[in-house]
Amino acid sequence: MSIKTATLNGVTTIEIARPEKKNALTVAMYQAMSDALNAARADGTVRAVLITGQPGIFTSGNDIEDFMSRGTGGGGAGSEDNESPVFKFMRALLDCDKPVVAAVTGAAIGIGTTLLLHCDFVYVSDEARLAMPFVSLGLVPEFASSLVVPQLMGNRRAAEKLLLGEPFTPEQAVECGIANAVLPATEVVNHARRVAERFNALPPGAVREAKQLMRAPQRELVLQTIRTEGELFAKRLRSPEAMEAFQAFFQKRQPDFSKF
Repeated sequence: MSIKTATLNGVTTIEIARPEKKNALTVAMYQAMSDALNAARADGTVRAVLITGQPGIFTSGNDIEDFMSRGTGGGGAGSEDNESPVFKFMRALLDCDKPVVAAVTGAAIGIGTTLLLHCDFVYVSDEARLAMPFVSLGLVPEFASSLVVPQLMGNRRAAEKLLLGEPFTPEQAVECGIANAVLPATEVVNHARRVAERFNALPPGAVREAKQLMRAPQRELVLQTIRTEGELFAKRLRSPEAMEAFQAFFQKRQPDFSKF
């Protein structure tokens, strides 16, 4: 299994563990993460959740081959079915009423960045690199990033990240509010775990209700944005532009969009 889970000292850890594929996410991995989040939510002994990857890589985003084989209706990332594993994961992260802490080392690409928008605490290494290259793949933003990123960065900087797909540094992630702090790579996971374990000493009901209050004003808008993005994402996945982008990826060449 490419998703490892463990619960220790009140913290459920969800570890993306597929380093041979740069932690690229498959449909099965999304389902496993969704199940782990729901189990942590239901477990009264769990006070917080920690999401992490491998040294040097958080996740490179969707596994392109798995993505293409399932994305046009097979329950994959491009499926319009809100019960697909990808949407189940998005909903499970949104519905988790316990604090979610992310520890990011190395690259966080695509949903590797957008999932951070819905965590409560994010700690990044000084080697981290974040990017949302959806448009360059002929696609559109997902996981409500078209809503949340402009709110955090303003429209001008959001256009750089979402339209041009420009990567950004860990310092920029902190400056715009996506991350809490930058730490040396060897310290990120331990620091994130210490933050998660602090909730063992806090009243869990008050924590849950405070988180709900913080999220409530925008919750329905976030969910609607995810649905709208998902519909457009599925259509874009079947577009000639996306086909050219993916073929270029597999052929290791630059895509040619001049004919569109």
